[in-house]
Amino acid sequence: MEQSSYKLYGYRWVMILVFMLIILINQMLWISFAPVTSEAVAHFGVSELEIGLLSMSFMIVYIVVSFPASWVIDTFGIRVGVGIGAVLTGVFGVMRGLVTPDYNLVLIAQIGIGIGQPFILNAMTTVAARWFRAEDRATMTGMGSLSMYLGIILGMVITPFLVGQTGIDAMLLIYGIVAVIVAAAFLVLARERPPTAPCPPEMEERSLMLDGLKQTLRKRDFILMLVIFFVGLGAFNAVTTWIEEILSPRGFSMEEAGITGGLMVAAGVVGAVVMPLLSDRFRKRVPFIILALVGTIPGLIGIAFAPSYSLLLLSAFVLGFFLLSAGPIGFQYGAEIAYPAPEGTSNGLLLMIGQISGILFILGMDSFRSPSDGSMTLSLVVIIGLLALCLLIAFLLKEPKVITTDPSS
Repeated sequence: MEQSSYKLYGYRWVMILVFMLIILINQMLWISFAPVTSEAVAHFGVSELEIGLLSMSFMIVYIVVSFPASWVIDTFGIRVGVGIGAVLTGVFGVMRGLVTPDYNLVLIAQIGIGIGQPFILNAMTTVAARWFRAEDRATMTGMGSLSMYLGIILGMVITPFLVGQTGIDAMLLIYGIVAVIVAAAFLVLARERPPTAPCPPEMEERSLMLDGLKQTLRKRDFILMLVIFFVGLGAFNAVTTWIEEILSPRGFSMEEAGITGGLMVAAGVVGAVVMPLLSDRFRKRVPFIILALVGTIPGLIGIAFAPSYSLLLLSAFVLGFFLLSAGPIGFQYGAEIAYPAPEGTSNGLLLMIGQISGILFILGMDSFRSPSDGSMTLSLVVIIGLLALCLLIAFLLKEPKVITTDPSS
């Protein structure tokens, strides 16, 4: 077979590992205030919304920085692009631990870390394309998403423990030191590409970013995928940010809310491994996107209405497994449907639309709380309806030619 003439190098596993580590620590720094909102309010002497702004700042910054970050990745490569993100994560991660408890300085440091995020996340499909075969790329993009979810889980689980043992100041400094170590590891170990490509030239060649952007936004299926990401990623960002406030009006404790959020993301880790593997195995994307949406809707219904803790945990698992498994498949679908646009461009567009919706959903859920008990149920019902609309849209998607063409033929 022609495919056998293309060599795969063992160093690809080093590359994917250091890339996953820098994603993981960046996401830990992003989510570090969400599970300790009440303690952070008391520590900084600010409102809950201002603590929410520490997480939301990542989404705001992403909208501004996403296109420049994608341009840098597509023009100068992985080492420069992701390297910038790694340095910003390490430097501002340490700064955040040194300037607390000054809220304004911590916010500035959080924005600095947030600027680094698109330089890292927008490279997921690029790393997969440079180092792995076409038929393995959804799986490898899934590994990038897996590290995002692991970072969120660790942030949700470890942060309350560290705050309880050492306080918020020490927690932030510990995270900053770890960020510097991981950033240094990436700068030392990362390589741009293997000595020879893992696929035929036609599977690797991409157009320039601006030309690719114009081509991408003219493609019907990519626009439909943008709509799905707008709702799906926006829902994830909003539910993750407000998990304690969503559940507390129904009598669930802060610890139960933290475990629920952690289980949701843990289930996403499982989904991000299983679903992309199946997608690559069957060389199909659309059926798995549809399946993910079918499972997401009852999961979110349970988060909104579950009366018992056991049912709440089951709902969190279902929601996480299906919603978060859609991410890597959706990213790879976007890269394939947008071909020959650069992977960083398609990846960045999908992530950016999710950041925009995340801001809108977070602010909307805060604005439309029930005046009597602070419940966010009405907002969740609206999001459930939007997900049902996305399910209908998903049936209009077509499989990309890249995945339906056998590369070995």
